[in-house]
Amino acid sequence: MDIKASLGSIYPEIKSAGVVEEYLIHWGDMDAAQHVNNLIYLRWCESARISYFKAIGIDTSFADSIGPILGWMDAKYIRPLTFPDQVLVTTSTVEIKPDRLVLEGRVYSQTMAKLSFISKQEIIPYDYKSLRKAEIPTQWLINIKSLQPESEF
Repeated sequence: MDIKASLGSIYPEIKSAGVVEEYLIHWGDMDAAQHVNNLIYLRWCESARISYFKAIGIDTSFADSIGPILGWMDAKYIRPLTFPDQVLVTTSTVEIKPDRLVLEGRVYSQTMAKLSFISKQEIIPYDYKSLRKAEIPTQWLINIKSLQPESEF
C-alpha cells in the first residue's frame, strides 16, 4: 500500500509531500547523549532528496550537463529520536526562486507520531560541464508540478 495513503490520517501533511520514505533507526545511529546523532537526520534528508530528484526526472549520476547542487541547508531539531523507532522522511519543493529550488525535508517519528526535524535546502541547477550555475530546466518545473499538483509556488 502507498505510504501516503496508509499514514495520511496520522500525518495529514504527508499527503501533499513529493516523496515519502521510511527508515529504521539503528542502535548505532545513537550517540553518547542517548539519542539519534544530528548527522543521521541530515543523511535521511539527503537520501530522500535523491529519491525526490529521481521522482522529478533529474539525473543524479552527473551524466547530464545540468544537474542539482546543494547550495545551502538548515536544520531544526524539534524532538530527539531514540532506538527503537522508524521514521518517515518527506521531501517537497516549497518554493521556486528565479535561480533555485527550495526543498523541505521533514522527519516524523512513528513511535511518537510527531514531527521531529525540519530542514530546508536550496538546490541550484549547475552545469557540470562548464562549471557554473545554470537556468532551472523547464522539464524540472513541469515534473515538480506534476508530482506536487496541489502545491502553490
